[in-house]
Amino acid sequence: MTALTGLVTAVLDGQHGPDPASLVATSVFWVHHGTRLDGGTTTYRNQYVLARVGTALGACAFAAGDVDPTVCLEYSGAPVAHLLTDAPPAVRVAALDAYLAHVRPHRDSDAEPVVLPAGTPEMRARARDAAVAGLLDVTPGAKVALIGVVNPLVAAIRERGAECLPCDLTLRTTQWGDPVTPDMRDVLHVADAVVATGMTIGNGTFDEILRTCHDRDVPLIVYAQTASAVARHFLGAGVTALSAEPFPFSQFSADRTVLYRYHAQS
Repeated sequence: MTALTGLVTAVLDGQHGPDPASLVATSVFWVHHGTRLDGGTTTYRNQYVLARVGTALGACAFAAGDVDPTVCLEYSGAPVAHLLTDAPPAVRVAALDAYLAHVRPHRDSDAEPVVLPAGTPEMRARARDAAVAGLLDVTPGAKVALIGVVNPLVAAIRERGAECLPCDLTLRTTQWGDPVTPDMRDVLHVADAVVATGMTIGNGTFDEILRTCHDRDVPLIVYAQTASAVARHFLGAGVTALSAEPFPFSQFSADRTVLYRYHAQS
């Protein structure tokens, strides 16, 4: 049983809040967008499925072809339990994320709120990734695996004096020409710390990352726009720290928004 499967089973058993059969996913929607930051050479292609449950929006990033927009019609208005058992994997993660965030909103938790300033996409990306890098507690020269590459976060890790080991399924070089490996095992087994995106929860690689970091006794920091409430569940159970950024994500707004930083000890 995967960590995610175990969590879904516990939610369906009522161990984390109200019976998910009694709650409805009011809206399910699909977002596809591209981003190229000013001065950059990389165009990020991002796709998300989102679910609205009560007071929360849950999200899951997915790869091209994994989800069809027809899920919006099929699952909007359906019980959360139905999404958790019968929907495609990305929709299942989005519904789980929404359920957990509805039961325990990030804004009402003991997390540290970090306000991202109003401004251009570049300003907001730098502020966001500096907040993520601030969760790292590493000595100068430490090797930090970055699983899920965004160039401002590569820069933020280097600004802390660490060596960045980038890994991504689609990018092949960073903005500065550094090679990016598509195989996370290349970096997981040599890193002194690991920073992984919440997308790993949706694409099935999270379990191996969690297990490897536990076995090697290295810190695991998750930076999550999607699946942030799901990642929070694993704080202290393999995840050392978390940057949780609920929807609307920083790239979808020019106004001040908030992300929430968690530490396992809290």
